[in-house]
Amino acid sequence: MLSKFINFRTKYSILLFIQKFKAFKYFKNVSLDKNKKYAFIFLAADYGNLGDVAITYAQTKFLEKNANFQVVEIPISKSLEGLWFVKRNIQEGDIVTTVGGGNLGDLYDQIEYIRQLVVKFFPNNKIISFPQTFDFSETNEGAIALSRAKRVYNKHKQLVFIAREKISYELMRKHFTQAKVLLTPDIVLTLDKTTPERNRKGVIFTLRQDKEKNLTEEQYQFILESVKANFKNISYLDTHINKNNLSIFERVNELNSIWESYRSAELVITDRLHGMIFCYITNTPCIVFLNNNHKVKGTYKWIKGNINIKLQAKFSKQKFKEDLEGNRKVSPYFNINERFDALIKEL
Repeated sequence: MLSKFINFRTKYSILLFIQKFKAFKYFKNVSLDKNKKYAFIFLAADYGNLGDVAITYAQTKFLEKNANFQVVEIPISKSLEGLWFVKRNIQEGDIVTTVGGGNLGDLYDQIEYIRQLVVKFFPNNKIISFPQTFDFSETNEGAIALSRAKRVYNKHKQLVFIAREKISYELMRKHFTQAKVLLTPDIVLTLDKTTPERNRKGVIFTLRQDKEKNLTEEQYQFILESVKANFKNISYLDTHINKNNLSIFERVNELNSIWESYRSAELVITDRLHGMIFCYITNTPCIVFLNNNHKVKGTYKWIKGNINIKLQAKFSKQKFKEDLEGNRKVSPYFNINERFDALIKEL
């Protein structure tokens, strides 16, 4: 009852203090070898946003492939316990990472608060924030949140921020002056999910219905009617599945399911960043619309050489029809793994 009158930051701080004196439940069977080096992944997505789940999956694979560390994942739902578990076990030379994505800012303020706790908890270890979008709003709330973030991040001596688009890179360099700032694509773009190849049929809609939506209802109806005039088979598949506390097995199954669906489609129409990225890694033709921030447009610049991905930078009925009715032959897949060399050097 009291929690209704306490803000998230205060409530979380109280729970974190209480957790200090509690036994571990989730991590009770996790044994760390003092003779090995570890990379800890905080904010690991165990909720139903498959874009964030894919980031966690790709980040884990990336660390396992490119770093001489044992990887330990801290699900975001277990952050209270995970902070103290790592605090009591971390050694000099271990690294802490936070999951990449689009939650660096005031839009998803609870995740941002937990990230700041991670940075404060581990002042003596290197911390790498995997490819992120800088998304502090130009509001009074956004200014307050940014000021708070700067106080935390600029105190750390070994903090590395990875931006996933040029705008975020410039903003991080401007505000996080004590951190090292690098620029790479979204970490999911390290994956190759082009096989097994399937016979492609129909169109999949993957469009937002949340606070990042940018398309108007009139525009959506035009898109829908145009697609119906050109395709018989239409399905609707979101990258958000409205589930929580997913096990690693469940997360991988959900990712494989959506990637299989994309590999089986002639075309995907999306305004979700990871709708576009999933099309890229499955080599699926895609028409993508912008959301309400710069992350889709900024990420597209990394993959614009792939002619399968067609960006509607500004809504145009004519251009949409041309892209819809144009050549739908699938072009060869190419990877951009060399773009991650700067991140590999930090490990």
